Amino acid sequence: MATTVACGAATPLPEQDGPRVTANLGGSAGSGSGKEGATKSGRLARAGREQKTLDTGCAPEMAPIDQRTGRFCIDRWEASLVDVLPTGEERAHSPFYPVATGAAVRAVSRPNVFPQGYISAVEAQQACTRASKRLCKPSEWRKACLGPSTLVYGYANRAEPKRCNDHGRSPILATFGSQAFAPSRHAWDFMNTPSLNQLDGTLAKTGDHPGCTNGYGVYDMVGNLHEWVADPSGTFYGGYYQDTKQHGEGCTYTTNAHAASYHDYSTGFRCCADAK
Repeated sequence: MATTVACGAATPLPEQDGPRVTANLGGSAGSGSGKEGATKSGRLARAGREQKTLDTGCAPEMAPIDQRTGRFCIDRWEASLVDVLPTGEERAHSPFYPVATGAAVRAVSRPNVFPQGYISAVEAQQACTRASKRLCKPSEWRKACLGPSTLVYGYANRAEPKRCNDHGRSPILATFGSQAFAPSRHAWDFMNTPSLNQLDGTLAKTGDHPGCTNGYGVYDMVGNLHEWVADPSGTFYGGYYQDTKQHGEGCTYTTNAHAASYHDYSTGFRCCADAK
């Protein structure tokens, strides 16, 4: 545990805005020229999304999972965020900064982006709700992670080195060294520093480990970021980029030592929804 520092009673940093980039939420233009081509492309894209939802009962970015109580949907990739401005405009939220007090954010699930760390279960639930989704029930998350073959790591019953992002280094030690453990300063004081997940050998982009999946087509449920589930007392699953075994192996990894309001650099999430 001396070199695996990822959870505890964090001291929140002062509220600050991270780097912001304008989100392209409208998709790319398709065939045709000018406004007519863009309009046609938009109609085709919407039709494709609607057909996908009609076929599976799930949004295109979600995987359908069948269980005894019925079908549910789960995000294929760990969630990132967009800020929802008072005007209704949306812009990308830096995944390396906590959510500012009172900010409105919406969850999105996309490949090839850094997922959101530094988030609490309370904030994650609110972000899922704004996306017309919800945090996954513990049983839903576990079933999706184990896959249709019910395997401890989703892809197998034994871990395969580097198949998932479970072999990273400690960003706390890399950044602060021994001072993180100085008697006058508790290690948890550093847990929400924005630079931590920006170091090489730490957080990976969604889907960056293509073998870290299962027959359901969900990615990174083991490693990369801890993932909050819908437990009012506070529980996250799956481990993160430095540890997927300390609190149970792979999909059985469970941490319930923190309140739902807790967050640090290692805490992330994904959303679920009822199939339509």
